[in-house]
Amino acid sequence: MTTAMTKTAMTIDDARQAIASGKTKATTLAESFYQTIAAEDPKINAWLSLSRERALQQAARVDAMVTRGDALPALAGVPIGIKDVLTMQGAPATAGSKILEGYQPPYDATAVARLESAGAVLLGKLNCDEFAMGSSNENSAYGPVHNPRALDRVPGGSSGGSAAAVAAGMAVATLGTDTGGSIRQPASFCGVVGMLPTYGRISRYGLIAFASSLDRVGPFTHTVRDAATLLGVLAGHDPMDATSSPVPVPDYTADLNKPVKGLRVGVPREYFAEGLDAEVRAAIEKTLDQLRAAGCTLHNISLPHTQYAIPTYYVLATAEASSNLARFDGVRYGYRAPQADSLNAMYRRTRDGGFGAEVKRRILLGTYVLSAGYYDAYYRKAQQVRMLLTRDYLQAFSEVDVLLTPTAPTPAFRLGEKTDDPLAMYLADIYTVTANLAGICGISVPCGISKTGLPIGAQVLGRHFDEATILRVAQAIESA
Repeated sequence: MTTAMTKTAMTIDDARQAIASGKTKATTLAESFYQTIAAEDPKINAWLSLSRERALQQAARVDAMVTRGDALPALAGVPIGIKDVLTMQGAPATAGSKILEGYQPPYDATAVARLESAGAVLLGKLNCDEFAMGSSNENSAYGPVHNPRALDRVPGGSSGGSAAAVAAGMAVATLGTDTGGSIRQPASFCGVVGMLPTYGRISRYGLIAFASSLDRVGPFTHTVRDAATLLGVLAGHDPMDATSSPVPVPDYTADLNKPVKGLRVGVPREYFAEGLDAEVRAAIEKTLDQLRAAGCTLHNISLPHTQYAIPTYYVLATAEASSNLARFDGVRYGYRAPQADSLNAMYRRTRDGGFGAEVKRRILLGTYVLSAGYYDAYYRKAQQVRMLLTRDYLQAFSEVDVLLTPTAPTPAFRLGEKTDDPLAMYLADIYTVTANLAGICGISVPCGISKTGLPIGAQVLGRHFDEATILRVAQAIESA
């Protein structure tokens, strides 16, 4: 269990059973993952900080449970990494930004606390685009993340470090966040499974906010079953988050292998238009054929307002970012610019020096669309279009059970290829932002490999709080 190849394929069940059976100790397993991180991460740059002391203390608790013969929790001894936009007591929380350099939060995010309560060993914090703003993980103040499948390619963003750590065998699973595709698109680029739960399904308490009506926490894993297991641990109401839902949480693993025969799969024509890479199209069409062979019925549908999704998203997300990021002013925590001779000068210099170019671009755009005279023309109009996009999905789900689309229009692109063209970068999210705007759930599952060896992902979208069905369909795709 010490080779990188073995770890690359290691699932939650593999790790848990090896510990429960005495084949290895949780502490030994954690140490072996730290050895892999030391060997692999210098070329990938997925990790921003490691929590070795906390991880080994947790592993020792799990080993003690095994010795006593106690029943083991769902994630006992499983090594997991955390995206650095979630707070974790005793560890830095930078959100990939210079402006939070040195900040250590005094509490755990609810998602982090639930993982540890289920026995998980938390290895450390993972690199990401600054404040989760980006589609390539090139916006981090701490350097870009490289795709483990091809080091000259991006891993996707903003949760690139989380996807890369799983793909490279540096963690069994990781947590990411998804505001407009930031879990599903990196999962597609790195060839792993990435889950977007329904808005309100997993608590956002302890998440450093980008856009509060869009942000969601979700898992990266090797398998659909692992994603279902993690979702079961993370989901459920949290009194600390006013937006978390009281909808009951089912056993997501119970019906995973139930046949998909009879399920109605919608194929939205707007997702197969100009701009879709030919190899991606072929992989998705093959996946549709596999679902048809498994007994699903395919239905061509329309989501007529899809063309407005990107502009709507970049009005609403930037408006919320402008509001959320106003708190980073050099007064309360993190970086403060030196040698300012007045309070206003300190604010200006701190924010100018602390924020990167993309974050500043979005703050400026968001402040503009919220300003007097432009609020109705931009922000209010975008909210109205958001409702139209949501109605498109509600209408579609009255006719079909799930939708199947590409996750991204292309496989992973080269590092530096789109950094000088923000609009081209934003279009990398064209198939993912609508699910965030509508609040529905989705998952990206590997479905093919390009001629150059790059992974391709299929996206399954489902009704609000119907994660169980999209997991079933994703499991069928994975099995095929």
